[in-house]
Amino acid sequence: MDLASPSTNPTYSSPAITSPATATATTATTALVATTTSPSSTPSRYENQKRRDWNTFCQYLRNHRPPLSLPMCSGAHVLEFLRYLDQFGKTKVHNQTCPFFGLPNPPAPCPCPLRQAWGSLDALIGRLRAAYEEHGGRPEGNPFGAKAVRIYLREVRDFQAKARGVSYEKKRKRPKPRVTAAPPQPAESSAG
Repeated sequence: MDLASPSTNPTYSSPAITSPATATATTATTALVATTTSPSSTPSRYENQKRRDWNTFCQYLRNHRPPLSLPMCSGAHVLEFLRYLDQFGKTKVHNQTCPFFGLPNPPAPCPCPLRQAWGSLDALIGRLRAAYEEHGGRPEGNPFGAKAVRIYLREVRDFQAKARGVSYEKKRKRPKPRVTAAPPQPAESSAG
């Protein structure tokens, strides 16, 4: 899910979350990142996406009225951000009054809105949660891990499953087939 392409959103220096308690943690994190990432290695696709998502969220906070600083951000602001992103979604989610509600492959177009898919939102929150801690935030104060955000994601998943007629059940790993040795055959006795 590309929320901010480099061509339209310039890279901003991400504000570090600073408080007296996290000042040393931020310095240690910066030193750790500097030693583990060599300048010649290219960041992974996941790391690039996480950086773009983080820059987009920081831009959203700067454009918020009134502007928000990262330490003041709460789960409610994260929910606001997720609802804002819905306008850029590409997944058709049928309203309960739509005749195609619950059909996975509707036979005709309908005026129902396009929204962000649950899987995209879930992955986005995972990346932002990691980025928050990489930028000096404490795990226990992470707004992306707030209970309200988890409940919202669960409600989006359940509603989209009903509206689109698809199941979001967790995929269970199939057990590996056991290779069992054949039981030993009794030896034939030769009694002449």
